[in-house]
Amino acid sequence: MATTRSATKSGASSSTAATTYAHAPSSFTLFWLAVSLPLVIWDCGYVLMRPRTMEGGDLHWPIWAPYKLYGEIDHVYGWKAFNAGSGFTSAQGFLNVLETVMYIYYAAVYFQNAVPVAGTKAVVGRKAAISVLVAFSAAVMTLSKTLLYWLCEYYSGFDNIGHNSLQDLIFLWIIPNGAWLIGPTVMIYELGGELVNNLSGGAGVKRD
Repeated sequence: MATTRSATKSGASSSTAATTYAHAPSSFTLFWLAVSLPLVIWDCGYVLMRPRTMEGGDLHWPIWAPYKLYGEIDHVYGWKAFNAGSGFTSAQGFLNVLETVMYIYYAAVYFQNAVPVAGTKAVVGRKAAISVLVAFSAAVMTLSKTLLYWLCEYYSGFDNIGHNSLQDLIFLWIIPNGAWLIGPTVMIYELGGELVNNLSGGAGVKRD
């Protein structure tokens, strides 16, 4: 839910109200962050501490044991890319860290600063505006990076995933990775629409 509220300045009458920007994350955004952030942090740990987190490494079991299978499904995460010295895996992992910090900042601002506003809890003023801009930027980064990930496979002739059966490809690569196309796209739509509405002087968009 996000709205632009009218707040009365201290010492002023109710007839002289100043427009104050107020923001509350949608239920989808809160759900997406609750699900995606732990998974991305887990992924960053695996990627940035390879080869210790890979099969045979001292950190592989038990936290990153599932990556044995995923590294066989997607060679970007497996020994093929690591032994080839491919920098793409770690580069996207580093960007994941930056995006995660931005998402955590957005969530922290909301949970630490939200106040009652017209029946809901919202962050108001400059903090609200900055947090929305940060979250919108992070969502654009996530979507762009995920699209790049998919396009790299397409333009390489599916070099890292083409060996899979259709069933494995759908359930172990397309569906899991597709979530990172849908989640940030919804956030971009919601937060971008809110930013445009407020910059153009319109009211915020109310969402469940």
